[in-house]
Amino acid sequence: MNIGIVCYPTYGGSGVVATELGKALAKMGHKVHFITYSQPTRLDFVNPNLYYHEVTINTYPLFDYPPYELALSGKIVDVVKYEKLDLLHVHYAIPHASAAYMAREILETEGIYIPFITTLHGTDITLVGKDPSYEPVVTFSINKSDGITAVSESLRKETFDHFKITKEIRVIPNFIDLSRFSKQKKDHFKKAICPNDEKLIVHTSNFRKVKRVEDVLTVFKNIRDIMPVKLLLVGDGPERMIIENMCRELGTCDDIRFLGKLEHIEEVLSVSDLFVMPSEKESFGLAALEAMACEVPVISSNTGGLPELNQHGITGFLSNVGDVEDMTKNALFILQDENLPRFKKAALKRAEDFSIDKILPLYENFYEEILVAQKV
Repeated sequence: MNIGIVCYPTYGGSGVVATELGKALAKMGHKVHFITYSQPTRLDFVNPNLYYHEVTINTYPLFDYPPYELALSGKIVDVVKYEKLDLLHVHYAIPHASAAYMAREILETEGIYIPFITTLHGTDITLVGKDPSYEPVVTFSINKSDGITAVSESLRKETFDHFKITKEIRVIPNFIDLSRFSKQKKDHFKKAICPNDEKLIVHTSNFRKVKRVEDVLTVFKNIRDIMPVKLLLVGDGPERMIIENMCRELGTCDDIRFLGKLEHIEEVLSVSDLFVMPSEKESFGLAALEAMACEVPVISSNTGGLPELNQHGITGFLSNVGDVEDMTKNALFILQDENLPRFKKAALKRAEDFSIDKILPLYENFYEEILVAQKV
């Protein structure tokens, strides 16, 4: 199969999932063409079945904002025609679904029909897509997709609740490459961070308000008042300065390290004891899944798709958004020496349910369904 993947090339969940999916498809023998404005973060070219096509955006004095959607549509048309793609898979509805629709309409005038699948990842529905200026286009382009998938049952339901969607939405969850995240233990790194055998807590995110990183610091402070712990904060974003000031006010900075954006997050997760994700919204919780794949139990909010991933009392605990006292109590329970090994083992076992080996065939079968439907 000759597949085009349209995604954002950034560290965000949708870009990571799209890139890892493309790499897995290439390993299975499919030809995979990435179409975006820069090379995706996790994309490498060790597989000859992987291709990258850059969307060039020219600037003109007439435009305050270069029309990326038009440039993307034009590039899709070019790649479909000259690479003879069988199918397009666009990740994140805005603006990829509408660009794919436009490209499909243009190609039809030349006797070419290119079906496209739209995968909904979260904020394209729960946040940006609800903006009145985008909602009509989002609804239209999703309904014009030949196939639609969502990364969780929660996101599927929210899409139907807030948009007039007239087609089936198939739930195909996010996934993990267990081979990347297993056997990464680096005890010398843990010893450098926790020289006195402190427990190590970690949080990764893009430091936006919706991630509620302040709650991470509050939970950490509460735990630190009772037992020796250290905290690693991985990522960056608009809330970072607020978080830095907060740790100074709490007097916890000596036990917190800001690591910024890391490509090899597994090296940090593999030496951690607990992952904290108190998000206000989370369509799936890919960062939590990555932690679980490294045998790290999870303290999370019970919002969105997190209850579909984090099993309460087994792989970690779920609390109401903002309930830092409950999160603290649950974290202290997990971190007890007699409890931690059981939670670690369960976290890895749960992560195995989302192995790429189990999820990839779901996408391949869906691709086949869509292609067969076009031939009927």
